[in-house]
Amino acid sequence: MTRAFSSMALSVMLCACLAGCKQPPGPRYVPDEAAAARGRAAIERVGCGACHAIPGIGWPRGRTGPSLDGFRDIGLIAGALPNTPANLAAFVRNAPRVKPGSTMPAMPLSEEESRDVAAYLYGLDDE
Repeated sequence: MTRAFSSMALSVMLCACLAGCKQPPGPRYVPDEAAAARGRAAIERVGCGACHAIPGIGWPRGRTGPSLDGFRDIGLIAGALPNTPANLAAFVRNAPRVKPGSTMPAMPLSEEESRDVAAYLYGLDDE
């Protein structure tokens, strides 16, 4: 009986360990180059660099918000949202609506422009 109990206990522990494993990541998001170029232009137009240091944007290099260098490798957007292109696009367009209490203001971006901004930020590591 103790041998059967040990096997059963080992099986339960193994199942518990496997249940705690994260799902493998989905395919890596590869931004469209044209969308990324439009995103850079939108970033410059609305002045994202006034608050953030953004690779490829020479001036201004703000320090109020976090640096966006290596953005696609962070786990959570604003410490709260899973880092996905859809969440990022929604956040850059209207951060207070997506994450109540956010200090980032709503930005004058269309839905398409916000997706382009996301494409630029996710493409930074490819440069």
